[in-house]
Amino acid sequence: MVTPERLSETLNRIREVRIGVIGDFCLDAYWLLDTSPPEPSLETAKPTAAVIKQRYSLGGAGNIVNNLLALRVQQVRVFGVINDDLFGREMLMQLQGSNDLHVPPSKGKINCDGMIIQRERWDTPVYAKPYRGMEEQNRIDFGRFNSITAETEDRLLSAVIQALALVDAFIINQQLPRGIYSENVTRALNRLSNEHPERVFLLDSRTRSDEFQGMMCKINACEAARVSGEVKEFNELVHVDDLKRYARRIFEKSCKPVFITRSGRGILLFDGRDFHEIPGIQVLQAIDPVGAGDTTVSAIAAALASGASHKEAAVLGNLASAVTIQKLQQTGTASPHEIVELASTADYVFRPELADDIRHARHVHDSEIEIINAELPPRHFAYAIFDHDGTLSTLRQGWEDIMETMMVRLILGGKYKEIAEEAYHRVLRRIRDYIDQSTGIETIQQMHALVEIVKEFGYIPAEDILDAQGYKHIYNEALMQQVNYRLQRLRRDELSAADYTVKGSFEFLHALHKRGVRLYLASGTDQEDVVREAETLGYGDIFEGNIYGWTGEVTRNTKRMVIEGIIRKNNLQGNELICFGDGPVELREVKRCGGVAVGIASDEVRRYGLNPTKRSRLIKAGADIVAPDFTQGNLLLQILSGGVGVFPHIPAAAP
Repeated sequence: MVTPERLSETLNRIREVRIGVIGDFCLDAYWLLDTSPPEPSLETAKPTAAVIKQRYSLGGAGNIVNNLLALRVQQVRVFGVINDDLFGREMLMQLQGSNDLHVPPSKGKINCDGMIIQRERWDTPVYAKPYRGMEEQNRIDFGRFNSITAETEDRLLSAVIQALALVDAFIINQQLPRGIYSENVTRALNRLSNEHPERVFLLDSRTRSDEFQGMMCKINACEAARVSGEVKEFNELVHVDDLKRYARRIFEKSCKPVFITRSGRGILLFDGRDFHEIPGIQVLQAIDPVGAGDTTVSAIAAALASGASHKEAAVLGNLASAVTIQKLQQTGTASPHEIVELASTADYVFRPELADDIRHARHVHDSEIEIINAELPPRHFAYAIFDHDGTLSTLRQGWEDIMETMMVRLILGGKYKEIAEEAYHRVLRRIRDYIDQSTGIETIQQMHALVEIVKEFGYIPAEDILDAQGYKHIYNEALMQQVNYRLQRLRRDELSAADYTVKGSFEFLHALHKRGVRLYLASGTDQEDVVREAETLGYGDIFEGNIYGWTGEVTRNTKRMVIEGIIRKNNLQGNELICFGDGPVELREVKRCGGVAVGIASDEVRRYGLNPTKRSRLIKAGADIVAPDFTQGNLLLQILSGGVGVFPHIPAAAP
């Protein structure tokens, strides 16, 4: 990726760049509607919609301007068309910062000389978004039937030409089917980009990318497919191999780098020689993707104008958009501070195609061990970290169901029994997605998230919302009823420890210990519970006191602290460390420091065999190897030590 030092250097240089934005300038209107029974109109007797609160912000090319200002560029010059109507005046006030209620982050940095007023056959474009609670209603659009005049074309292009020497980059934004891009305007911009190769011209076109020439292109996967002569649905996953074909075709026409955005899967960059896959970033909280593309193109253009490489620009665009999508009910922006903060903790999503399609799995011959990173070199491991629940122990098998039921009930409160099915399933999907993505983190962190999710849905009065500790207590009571029952059966010799451990785990732990590997146990469960359960299951002693769980510290992740502590205390290089886990957190942390990550994707009900959901989750977290259990532990150790020559010839898994 990009080092923290290089990222900071790029963000500092961006403060010196000047960007021109040519495009479809719009307003986003947010109208919060009253949810109480509507009053009928006296004139028509029809129900009325009452607006409680209204808010306006720059959209379309205007949102690109906001994003550039948030990045602290030196100056933005804007080129577009509005009418001298109510919305047009509001847009100019927001651009110029002349209204105290709408002062942009960097007042005075926007030059509006290129904003052309056309009074006939043009309405200032507006996306009006009524909301009832958190749910957006049918949108109302203004400006769909605009038609640019020849006089406006000339004035607009004249303003662009005069600004050529005053900017370091132009962003070409096309959002509206009937916006500023007539045949004359498009042809003139193509000519300018070819005549001035020293300037960055970066195209971001929603539906007309194939009409522009000689420009770098930021394009989404579906538009890239369309330009390449194929049809993809907007929400359809497009395989990276297909995207590479599209990128080559687009490059052949433009002879300029192509940035294809892939939503949660990151960005694919083709610079004409090499492909660069910038991985997506996992975001656990609710997201709002509106405006994320504007953030991406702004960051890429600003980075390129500052002298950054194409890959560095793609990384910055990826980080910036991941910041933006976490800002709900707004077309958000990303500041340098927010980008740097996210970069230091970002959880990247690796190999999504392999993770989501088991047909591409590659196994060591005659085994269930899947090799994810075929370039993994043999290493000598001195230290091994094990996750506990789901990796070694199955005492807490079924915790997801307990947490899911508890969270849904607490979110809905008294409406649990009576709420409409659609609303119930919306809450259920939200909780299932969160639990799936947060597996492995401390329970207290999950409960902090629950507090925010309860607020997000709004079914519980603010005064009745508990804090994270309160919710954790409710969850622990329900979970420990199940765990204690299982422990009692163990103590009564009704079941053995083998009935609550992943198969092969005892033997594997002892094999590592015999080799002189120092073992650590790290869990997000409370410390005293982890110790008690490990001892009851019979392997507590083998960790020689190196058992770590949650101790009340809520500001940091236990597993991250353990890994950092092991490395610091023993002056380790990351290549001496290996981690075994069934959750993304521990694997990501060990990969972050250069260690090897082995995912244990076990079916916890059977205690052996593959859980496909876990497999997908662990590959995305960066697993180098995935095994369903430890029954082939000897082979796994041979692979890790380089004793089995499997990497050059890995046969495909049977369907």
